[in-house]
Amino acid sequence: MADRDGPRLDPFEQTPEKDLMGRIGRLWTERGVLETPYMFPVVNPLTQPISPRELRERFGLGAIMVNAHILKKNFGDAVVDKGVHRFLDYDGIIATDSGAYQILVYGGIDSAPDEIVRFQESIGSDIGVILDIPTPYGANREEAERGVLETHRRAEEAFGIISDENMLWIGPIQGGTHLDLLASSALKMSSLPFHILALGSPTQILKQYRYDLLSKMIATVRSIIPPSKPLHLFGAGHPSMFSLAVALGCDLFDSASYALFAREGRYMTEYGTMRLEELKYFPCSCSACSEYEPSEVLKCDKGFIERFLAEHNLNACIEELRRIKQAISDGSLWELLGQRARAHPALFRAFAGMSSYSDLLERHSPSTKDGGIFYFDRLDIWRPEIQRYWKRFLERYSIPEGVDELIVYSGSDPIKRLGEEKIRRTRFFKLINPYGFVPWELLESFPLFQTEGSGTIEEVPEEAISVFREFLKRNRGVRISSLRISGRPLQRLKDICEELGIPLEINVDLGPGGRTGARTGSAKHI
Repeated sequence: MADRDGPRLDPFEQTPEKDLMGRIGRLWTERGVLETPYMFPVVNPLTQPISPRELRERFGLGAIMVNAHILKKNFGDAVVDKGVHRFLDYDGIIATDSGAYQILVYGGIDSAPDEIVRFQESIGSDIGVILDIPTPYGANREEAERGVLETHRRAEEAFGIISDENMLWIGPIQGGTHLDLLASSALKMSSLPFHILALGSPTQILKQYRYDLLSKMIATVRSIIPPSKPLHLFGAGHPSMFSLAVALGCDLFDSASYALFAREGRYMTEYGTMRLEELKYFPCSCSACSEYEPSEVLKCDKGFIERFLAEHNLNACIEELRRIKQAISDGSLWELLGQRARAHPALFRAFAGMSSYSDLLERHSPSTKDGGIFYFDRLDIWRPEIQRYWKRFLERYSIPEGVDELIVYSGSDPIKRLGEEKIRRTRFFKLINPYGFVPWELLESFPLFQTEGSGTIEEVPEEAISVFREFLKRNRGVRISSLRISGRPLQRLKDICEELGIPLEINVDLGPGGRTGARTGSAKHI
């Protein structure tokens, strides 16, 4: 976090570093600049294992979140008189939540929406949240719609109350798993002057490990709200799912999970959660885990154990977000997401569903990268680089006039074995996994040259073959000769040529001056 002077009309700045829908950004506030992606650790003023001052000084956390409803209910004027920063003894950015989570859990709170807005301003919050109506997981459409409309009404009323021009405000988007309601809420909240937009009420979905549903919700919202608006995901605080949320466009998170899990004896990692008593070794080298063995911690009193686990859990969240930022910076967020997805079946289901958002990811991902990309299995065909190549191949590549033959081949380059005249009338397509039949002249372009794959050409995905079929459908009037193509790819090529009426010659042998060698397949119209 860095200091700045004066207010800023547009408080969010996206840096050039981005990958998938993830990006590194800067959120400007009166107290400084917050780099995103970022998780606000939620502070409970009634019981907090790590003090706000320690969060700032020991952990380097430049922003925290605290519940305004809890402050108002339990401390009232004491917070107003001191201001929230002095009251919490914290000199960084403080965001205040409105108490909507308590509505979700308890059915209501004893403060009106306008009171919560005024209270957040009166205590000097840097970032506030209006008091919305959360959509419970499993709510029927009628209930969800009522909550959405009431949230919109409260949002409009809030801007007749807000007076602090230097305070940032978060607009919650509601609708839950009713994606059409969620989309209409995203449109409405985008039309209001909120500085940050947030996906509301995901906590119950997260507890049920429904990352597939959460992915649909995030993608729905992110596809509608402006890129200039950072997207906050309420209640998300487990390191195992950060990469999924960031990849789909979340910039901010908040959670008390680091402390709540600690109270229950649970130990967070980037690949899941374990109980302290299950551990023989700590799979972590943070400051807390480097000093003790699990058996030593278990012998300590409850307060020490809770504090120890809270410190570790917080470190796990911080470390994973740093790892995500580095992955964004070097263009390897897809690889990181794939690793995390294989840590739990629920995450893997969500990862397998990325095909539904391939167009969205492709539109927002960089066109080129400095490093290479990895292809492990067919799920990786949905990564933006491969989807973009297929899309642009069909849109931009065509067979020049005068070309009457396509030679498809695998292995070594056959071009040097043809004469000049033959080359002018021929185009060459090399079969490579996972891209399919690739024009020879594109082989050293991004991403083809930079792709490291694990499969053989026999395992070329059907989607790649289908792209070549569409290309041939658009470029008729040629014949095809195959060289060193066999197995399933050859059979599919035969099927396509038969369907489209294209002459196919199989396993030609090219001599030094043209096609002078023996033919192992007969020339035929298939």
